[in-house]
Formats: sequence, structure tokens, C-alpha cells
Amino acid sequence: MRMRKLPWAEEYIRQADIVIKEQSKYKGTWKQKLSCTKLHVEIGCGKGDYLLRMSEKDTESGWIGIEKDTNVMAIAARKYDRQPQPSQNIAFLLGDAQALQEWFEVGEIDVLHLNFSDPWPKKRAHKKRLSHASFIAMYRQVLSENGEIQMKTDNSSLFEFSLLQFQEGGWYLHDISVDYRRISHDEDAVTEYEQRFMDLQQPIYRAVWKKFPYINTDKKKR
Repeated sequence: MRMRKLPWAEEYIRQADIVIKEQSKYKGTWKQKLSCTKLHVEIGCGKGDYLLRMSEKDTESGWIGIEKDTNVMAIAARKYDRQPQPSQNIAFLLGDAQALQEWFEVGEIDVLHLNFSDPWPKKRAHKKRLSHASFIAMYRQVLSENGEIQMKTDNSSLFEFSLLQFQEGGWYLHDISVDYRRISHDEDAVTEYEQRFMDLQQPIYRAVWKKFPYINTDKKKR
């Protein structure tokens, strides 16, 4: 369900320093801007809960949240501004993930996060899923050689779809859980949205993929 338009959202974003206005300007230099050696990017960061908490947990890394909904992004930016001591290793980008290669250099991102992405349940809309083959091909370009993609979802159908898409794309499944929160993961922030499913005792599905080791498919068979 789309959020009702917030009358203050656009103006707030224009004035919010945390929302980077010229995304392409920092292409290839995000680590310098955020003073880090490891760069995390969350696609579809929503109201920013995960990103804000993780930037406090891991201050050595840089954290960038991408969100295309203006209203939601404004809420995330306001949450950041209202913190008593806001982290300096974080930035928000307003826009569609289709522009990922315009904003990030080849191999610039170390970890991509897909947290509770829109499942787009109707089959004709599956191409909009962030784990669709078209997006996965783009991720391969901006992800570092030893980088990884971390995905969490409450939607079993989306999870199954994603497993197949990454497999067909030649990725290595590094870790998987069909009930991620059955044990404590203090290193990984729990957002309010995620907590709702945990309270209902619904499983959280999680997978981590890495680039598959290079295989020379052109080599002639003996």
C-alpha cells in the first residue's frame, strides 16, 4: 500500500544534508566521503531503521540507503536529524535502484542489502523484484570481487524465486536460513517491521550470495 503524500516531505528532503542530491558526483569516491574502507548499500531502505541502527553498530563501515519513495525517504531523513549524536558514516540517496551503475563505480560496493523488499506477488510484476535477473546482473558490476549480497524476507515465494534467480545467474550461495531469528544475531539489527513478524512467530528467510569462482566456459572439452 502506497503511503499518503506528506505535504512537508519534498521540502524536507531539499534541505536535508543527509540526502545526497548529486549522487553521480561521488561515483567512485563514496568510501572517501564516508571515511570507510568497507561500503554497505541497502536498496529499498524504507524509513531507515536498519541503516540507522547498523551505522551505530558498525562505525568502521560506510552505510548508504537507497529509497525511491519521497515520503518514506523524508521520514528516514527526519529520523536521522532527530538523533542526539547522528552517525557520520551514513548517507541517503533518493531514486530508483535502476540507476545503481550511474551512482557507483565498478566494484565499489562491498555488501548489498535487500531487506524485506516488495514481493510483487503477481507473476507479470516479477521483473520488478529486486532479485530479478536484470537487477542481479547490475549488482555483479558494482559489487567488489569479494563482496556479497545479503537478503532477508518474510515472503517464502519471493525467497524461492530469489534462490533460483541467483543460481541461474551463476552466484555462490554462501549462507542460508529458513528461520534466521530462531537464534540471536546481535550483529544484525532487528527493525520494527521485522520484529512484527518475529512477534507473530513467523520465520525470517535469509540468504547470502557471493560471486561464483570464475569458470572458463570457453575452454574446449577434451
